[in-house]
Amino acid sequence: MPQEIRADDWAAEVVQSPLPVLVDFYSTYCGPCRTLAPLIDRLTSEYEGFAKVLKLDTAERGEIAVALGITSVPTVVAFRDGEEVGRLVGLRPESEYRRLLSQAGVP
Repeated sequence: MPQEIRADDWAAEVVQSPLPVLVDFYSTYCGPCRTLAPLIDRLTSEYEGFAKVLKLDTAERGEIAVALGITSVPTVVAFRDGEEVGRLVGLRPESEYRRLLSQAGVP
């Protein structure tokens, strides 16, 4: 299961991460977010040791979402060396999330 991230942990968990990071911006009130959750869980397990997969609840921790221009959920953003390398908005096929991880440099 992916780790839930807080604003206080953003720099340590994302910006300074030695691994690529995939962040699922979601809301508990979002139906497509609930549909995406099992896939995010699966990616967390499959890419353990190669990438971090994190979740951020925009309803509770919206300041980071606002700073990154996240305007709808689900939005999944990939980071490498603290920089955004790609994002997907809305519910997408599994292959697109895997491609996003590949863009971030995950083998």
